[in-house]
Amino acid sequence: MSWPFLAVFFSGWLFVDAAYRGPHWQRWVFKPLTLLLLLLLASQAPRLGVTGYLIVFGLLATLLGDLLLLLTRERILYAIVAFFASHLLYSIGFTSQIGFSFYWPLPLTLAIVGGVLLAAIWSKLGKLRWPITAWVVMTLIMVWRAGAHYLLIRSEVGFSLLIGSLLLLVANSVWLLHRYRFKFRAADAVMAFCYFTGHFLVVRSLYF
Repeated sequence: MSWPFLAVFFSGWLFVDAAYRGPHWQRWVFKPLTLLLLLLLASQAPRLGVTGYLIVFGLLATLLGDLLLLLTRERILYAIVAFFASHLLYSIGFTSQIGFSFYWPLPLTLAIVGGVLLAAIWSKLGKLRWPITAWVVMTLIMVWRAGAHYLLIRSEVGFSLLIGSLLLLVANSVWLLHRYRFKFRAADAVMAFCYFTGHFLVVRSLYF
């Protein structure tokens, strides 16, 4: 996995650098390229199974959403639908490995986090209020299922899924706060780092 990993790392680093200080064209090139490399990395996993295919389709949905955002900001609703589908596929994939289990402190904590996030941006969302709410809830469910996996099995797979999902939650939260509440210079770089590292850790779980 070393060469694909290095390719993903180098491409992702170039996008993070572009997000912070680089030219706009560099973002156009390296964001989809990094996701394509992650797709290649996922497809080369030794035993894909149901979970692996769901993760691959989740990455494809993420790539579609990112392309929609890059091409035109007017397609943001369609991009949100794509990101929702990606996190739904991830959630189903995580659950398929362990079945359904319930540990109430985790979803309760995530519900509080989601409530605070939505309260901070609610008045700014306009017509996108309910689609973004659905996307945030789906992201929280994804983290919950990854956390349930780790708490039940305590394996490298569960740990990779949990940290990856948490980083995706951070990336989405930073993007929403930066877009709808307040601007800060490092937002794009922080979001890009959490975004690609999160997806990479989800893919990495297929190699254990």
